[in-house]
Amino acid sequence: MAEGLNRVMLFGNLGADPELRTTQGGTAVMKLRLATTERYKDNSGAWQDRTEWHRVVVWGKRAEALHRILAKGSTIFIEGSLRTSSYDDKDGVKRYTTEIHANNILLGGRGGGAGASRGGGDDYGAPPAPRAAPQRSGGRDYRDAGPPPADDVPPDTFGYGGGGQSDEDIPF
Repeated sequence: MAEGLNRVMLFGNLGADPELRTTQGGTAVMKLRLATTERYKDNSGAWQDRTEWHRVVVWGKRAEALHRILAKGSTIFIEGSLRTSSYDDKDGVKRYTTEIHANNILLGGRGGGAGASRGGGDDYGAPPAPRAAPQRSGGRDYRDAGPPPADDVPPDTFGYGGGGQSDEDIPF
């Protein structure tokens, strides 16, 4: 039997804040609602928008990390595969659902929705601001402060800027 290819690539905006849960075995699982919008001209020449909603699932440590920075309105690119499963509803009727199990996720800027007003990020590829500040044992928090002052960076940290080196010594 020939092998197949099950690959999905989507670029869109989150329609709700992600839901993070933990399985009975202790594995994190995050569910996302992703909207993709296609713009087309109808028969009369008027522009129309068609929005599709997708269920996306992210597993493990990636889910935990992304849950801290994703919010409603975030723009993301997802690469994954389709998975269809079934369940019995409360009336005993068998139902089917199809989800995208994400392998790769790239963060974009904020989309134009309700989440955009919460600040953080822009439309040029910066990720949205984290939901909660990570706990640190000390030191300076550089997330929103811009570049560190020169006295916070040891002279040889990047292989230049001290120790008698000049710009000509930089290999790039």
